[in-house]
Amino acid sequence: MLILLKKVLFTILLNSTLFLILIIGIQNSSNKSKVKFMLGETVSLPISFVIGISFISGSISGSILTMNFGNKKILD
Repeated sequence: MLILLKKVLFTILLNSTLFLILIIGIQNSSNKSKVKFMLGETVSLPISFVIGISFISGSISGSILTMNFGNKKILD
């Protein structure tokens, strides 16, 4: 259980740090575009923000998928 808590804490800390660096890094970004969905568009966002958020969300989902939340039976 302690190992699982360490992995979750590491994932949260790493991705929060990446998000902070992303926010600081895009302060002077002037290249903006809209993301088109099936029913509409988003507001104009910096391209680096869209790419960074995609990377961070992939990192979070990949970390969660590799964690084993099931009960482990110890064999004697």
